[in-house]
Amino acid sequence: MTDYPGYSNAPGSGYPGDPSGGYGGQNPPPGGYPGQGYQGQGGPGGYQGQGGYDQRGYQDQGAPGGYPGQGGPGGYGGQGAPGGYPGQQYGPGGYPGQPGAVPYANWGQRAGGYLIDYLPVWILLWIGISISTTVYALFALVGIVYTGYNRWYLGGSTGQSFGKRALKLRLISEQTGQPIGPLMAFVRDICHILDSLACFIGWLFPLWDAKRQTFADKILSTIVIPE
Repeated sequence: MTDYPGYSNAPGSGYPGDPSGGYGGQNPPPGGYPGQGYQGQGGPGGYQGQGGYDQRGYQDQGAPGGYPGQGGPGGYGGQGAPGGYPGQQYGPGGYPGQPGAVPYANWGQRAGGYLIDYLPVWILLWIGISISTTVYALFALVGIVYTGYNRWYLGGSTGQSFGKRALKLRLISEQTGQPIGPLMAFVRDICHILDSLACFIGWLFPLWDAKRQTFADKILSTIVIPE
Protein backbone atom coordinates (compact mmCIF):
# COMPACT_ATOMS: atom_id res chain seq x y z
CA MET A 1 0.00 0.00 0.00
CA THR A 2 1.30 3.43 -0.85
CA ASP A 3 2.15 5.73 2.03
CA TYR A 4 0.63 9.20 2.13
CA PRO A 5 2.54 12.13 3.54
CA GLY A 6 1.79 12.55 7.23
CA TYR A 7 -0.11 9.27 7.48
CA SER A 8 0.85 5.85 8.60
CA ASN A 9 -0.37 2.59 7.21
CA ALA A 10 0.04 0.83 10.50
CA PRO A 11 -3.15 -0.73 11.88
CA GLY A 12 -5.02 1.74 14.06
CA SER A 13 -3.30 4.78 12.55
CA GLY A 14 -4.27 4.84 8.88
CA TYR A 15 -5.87 7.51 6.70
CA PRO A 16 -9.51 8.44 7.22
CA GLY A 17 -11.90 5.70 6.30
CA ASP A 18 -9.26 3.02 6.86
CA PRO A 19 -11.20 0.29 8.67
CA SER A 20 -8.13 -0.37 10.79
CA GLY A 21 -8.72 2.82 12.73
CA GLY A 22 -7.30 6.21 13.50
CA TYR A 23 -6.85 9.55 11.88
CA GLY A 24 -3.39 10.97 11.39
CA GLY A 25 -1.73 8.54 13.75
CA GLN A 26 -4.30 9.08 16.50
CA ASN A 27 -6.65 6.44 17.67
CA PRO A 28 -10.08 8.01 18.34
CA PRO A 29 -12.19 6.85 21.26
CA PRO A 30 -14.68 4.11 20.42
CA GLY A 31 -17.22 5.35 17.87
CA GLY A 32 -16.01 8.95 18.11
CA TYR A 33 -14.44 11.77 16.16
CA PRO A 34 -11.19 12.65 17.93
CA GLY A 35 -11.64 15.43 20.48
CA GLN A 36 -15.36 15.68 19.87
CA GLY A 37 -16.87 12.56 21.39
CA TYR A 38 -19.23 12.41 18.43
CA GLN A 39 -20.80 9.01 18.39
CA GLY A 40 -22.88 7.88 15.46
CA GLN A 41 -23.04 4.18 16.25
CA GLY A 42 -24.43 4.06 19.74
CA GLY A 43 -21.25 3.89 21.82
CA PRO A 44 -20.73 5.86 25.03
CA GLY A 45 -20.47 9.61 24.47
CA GLY A 46 -22.22 9.47 21.11
CA TYR A 47 -24.74 11.83 19.61
CA GLN A 48 -28.25 11.10 20.86
CA GLY A 49 -30.44 9.27 18.44
CA GLN A 50 -27.71 6.65 18.28
CA GLY A 51 -26.84 6.33 21.91
CA GLY A 52 -26.40 9.49 24.01
CA TYR A 53 -24.65 12.84 23.80
CA ASP A 54 -21.62 12.97 26.05
CA GLN A 55 -21.91 15.12 29.21
CA ARG A 56 -24.80 17.15 27.85
CA GLY A 57 -27.81 15.08 28.81
CA TYR A 58 -29.36 15.75 25.43
CA GLN A 59 -31.88 12.96 25.25
CA ASP A 60 -35.08 12.59 23.28
CA GLN A 61 -35.89 9.15 24.61
CA GLY A 62 -37.14 10.16 28.05
CA ALA A 63 -33.96 9.61 30.07
CA PRO A 64 -33.49 11.66 33.26
CA GLY A 65 -32.70 15.24 32.32
CA GLY A 66 -33.93 14.50 28.82
CA TYR A 67 -35.28 16.75 26.17
CA PRO A 68 -38.63 18.31 27.13
CA GLY A 69 -41.60 16.63 25.57
CA GLN A 70 -40.54 13.10 26.42
CA GLY A 71 -41.62 13.03 30.02
CA GLY A 72 -38.26 12.57 31.75
CA PRO A 73 -37.79 14.17 35.17
CA GLY A 74 -37.56 17.90 34.64
CA GLY A 75 -39.08 17.52 31.18
CA TYR A 76 -41.79 19.63 29.61
CA GLY A 77 -45.16 19.35 31.31
CA GLY A 78 -47.88 17.67 29.32
CA GLN A 79 -46.40 14.20 29.58
CA GLY A 80 -46.91 13.84 33.31
CA ALA A 81 -43.51 15.12 34.37
CA PRO A 82 -43.46 16.90 37.72
CA GLY A 83 -43.62 20.64 37.20
CA GLY A 84 -45.52 20.54 33.92
CA TYR A 85 -47.13 23.72 32.66
CA PRO A 86 -50.79 24.45 33.46
CA GLY A 87 -53.37 22.93 31.16
CA GLN A 88 -51.60 19.63 30.80
CA GLN A 89 -50.87 17.94 34.11
CA TYR A 90 -51.14 19.78 37.38
CA GLY A 91 -48.55 18.72 39.87
CA PRO A 92 -48.83 19.30 43.62
CA GLY A 93 -50.28 22.72 44.30
CA GLY A 94 -52.60 22.87 41.28
CA TYR A 95 -55.93 24.66 41.56
CA PRO A 96 -58.94 22.74 42.90
CA GLY A 97 -60.31 20.07 40.60
CA GLN A 98 -56.83 19.05 39.51
CA PRO A 99 -54.35 16.63 41.10
CA GLY A 100 -52.66 18.09 44.15
CA ALA A 101 -55.45 20.64 44.66
CA VAL A 102 -55.15 23.49 47.14
CA PRO A 103 -58.07 23.92 49.58
CA TYR A 104 -61.24 25.69 48.52
CA ALA A 105 -62.27 28.85 50.34
CA ASN A 106 -64.48 27.96 53.30
CA TRP A 107 -67.91 29.38 54.04
CA GLY A 108 -66.64 31.90 56.58
CA GLN A 109 -64.11 33.34 54.12
CA ARG A 110 -66.69 33.60 51.38
CA ALA A 111 -69.26 35.20 53.64
CA GLY A 112 -66.68 37.70 54.88
CA GLY A 113 -65.74 38.72 51.35
CA TYR A 114 -69.39 39.12 50.38
CA LEU A 115 -70.04 41.26 53.45
CA ILE A 116 -67.10 43.58 52.62
CA ASP A 117 -68.40 43.96 49.05
CA TYR A 118 -71.97 44.86 49.98
CA LEU A 119 -71.71 46.61 53.34
CA PRO A 120 -70.89 50.05 51.82
CA VAL A 121 -73.90 49.74 49.49
CA TRP A 122 -76.25 48.78 52.35
CA ILE A 123 -75.04 51.69 54.47
CA LEU A 124 -75.49 54.09 51.55
CA LEU A 125 -79.04 52.87 50.91
CA TRP A 126 -79.93 53.10 54.59
CA ILE A 127 -78.74 56.71 54.71
CA GLY A 128 -80.62 57.52 51.51
CA ILE A 129 -83.94 56.07 52.64
CA SER A 130 -83.60 57.88 55.98
CA ILE A 131 -83.45 61.21 54.16
CA SER A 132 -85.91 60.99 51.28
CA THR A 133 -87.04 58.90 48.37
CA THR A 134 -85.14 61.09 45.93
CA VAL A 135 -81.88 60.72 47.87
CA TYR A 136 -82.48 56.99 48.18
CA ALA A 137 -82.91 56.67 44.38
CA LEU A 138 -79.70 58.65 43.83
CA PHE A 139 -77.76 56.55 46.32
CA ALA A 140 -79.19 53.37 44.79
CA LEU A 141 -77.78 54.44 41.43
CA VAL A 142 -74.39 55.08 43.03
CA GLY A 143 -74.59 51.64 44.66
CA ILE A 144 -75.24 49.97 41.30
CA VAL A 145 -72.25 51.72 39.72
CA TYR A 146 -70.06 50.75 42.67
CA THR A 147 -71.21 47.12 42.51
CA GLY A 148 -70.68 46.97 38.77
CA TYR A 149 -67.09 48.17 39.08
CA ASN A 150 -66.27 46.13 42.17
CA ARG A 151 -67.96 42.77 41.66
CA TRP A 152 -68.48 42.59 37.91
CA TYR A 153 -65.50 44.41 36.41
CA LEU A 154 -62.79 43.77 39.03
CA GLY A 155 -64.24 40.45 40.17
CA GLY A 156 -64.64 39.21 36.61
CA SER A 157 -61.39 40.46 35.08
CA THR A 158 -59.02 39.78 38.00
CA GLY A 159 -60.99 37.28 40.07
CA GLN A 160 -60.86 39.63 43.06
CA SER A 161 -63.47 42.12 44.20
CA PHE A 162 -62.55 44.37 47.12
CA GLY A 163 -63.86 41.78 49.57
CA LYS A 164 -62.00 38.87 48.01
CA ARG A 165 -58.81 40.88 47.79
CA ALA A 166 -59.04 41.79 51.46
CA LEU A 167 -59.39 38.12 52.42
CA LYS A 168 -56.92 36.89 49.76
CA LEU A 169 -59.47 34.91 47.79
CA ARG A 170 -59.96 34.53 44.05
CA LEU A 171 -62.94 33.62 41.87
CA ILE A 172 -61.99 31.43 38.88
CA SER A 173 -63.46 29.05 36.34
CA GLU A 174 -63.22 25.43 37.39
CA GLN A 175 -62.32 24.36 33.84
CA THR A 176 -59.63 26.93 33.00
CA GLY A 177 -58.39 28.18 36.36
CA GLN A 178 -58.73 31.75 35.02
CA PRO A 179 -61.03 34.69 35.95
CA ILE A 180 -64.45 34.37 34.36
CA GLY A 181 -64.73 37.87 32.84
CA PRO A 182 -67.07 40.79 33.69
CA LEU A 183 -70.10 39.44 31.80
CA MET A 184 -70.05 36.06 33.52
CA ALA A 185 -69.42 37.74 36.87
CA PHE A 186 -72.63 39.73 36.29
CA VAL A 187 -74.53 36.56 35.30
CA ARG A 188 -73.20 34.84 38.42
CA ASP A 189 -74.62 37.57 40.65
CA ILE A 190 -77.98 37.23 38.88
CA CYS A 191 -77.86 33.48 39.50
CA HIS A 192 -77.43 34.20 43.21
CA ILE A 193 -81.20 34.80 43.17
CA LEU A 194 -81.51 31.00 43.13
CA ASP A 195 -79.38 30.84 46.26
CA SER A 196 -81.99 32.96 48.06
CA LEU A 197 -84.85 30.61 47.18
CA ALA A 198 -85.91 27.82 49.52
CA CYS A 199 -84.93 29.60 52.74
CA PHE A 200 -81.54 30.80 51.42
CA ILE A 201 -80.28 27.22 51.28
CA GLY A 202 -78.02 28.03 48.33
CA TRP A 203 -76.01 30.50 50.42
CA LEU A 204 -75.44 27.82 53.05
CA PHE A 205 -74.53 25.12 50.55
CA PRO A 206 -70.75 25.79 50.79
CA LEU A 207 -70.89 24.62 54.42
CA TRP A 208 -71.08 20.97 53.31
CA ASP A 209 -70.44 20.97 49.56
CA ALA A 210 -67.18 19.26 48.54
CA LYS A 211 -66.14 22.21 46.36
CA ARG A 212 -67.65 24.87 48.64
CA GLN A 213 -69.94 26.05 45.83
CA THR A 214 -73.24 27.89 45.95
CA PHE A 215 -75.96 27.05 43.42
CA ALA A 216 -74.76 29.96 41.28
CA ASP A 217 -71.24 28.52 41.30
CA LYS A 218 -72.49 25.13 40.20
CA ILE A 219 -74.49 26.62 37.33
CA LEU A 220 -71.47 28.53 35.99
CA SER A 221 -68.78 26.03 37.12
CA THR A 222 -66.97 28.62 39.22
CA ILE A 223 -64.98 28.13 42.42
CA VAL A 224 -63.46 30.40 45.04
CA ILE A 225 -59.95 29.56 46.23
CA PRO A 226 -57.37 31.06 48.57
CA GLU A 227 -55.03 33.24 46.54
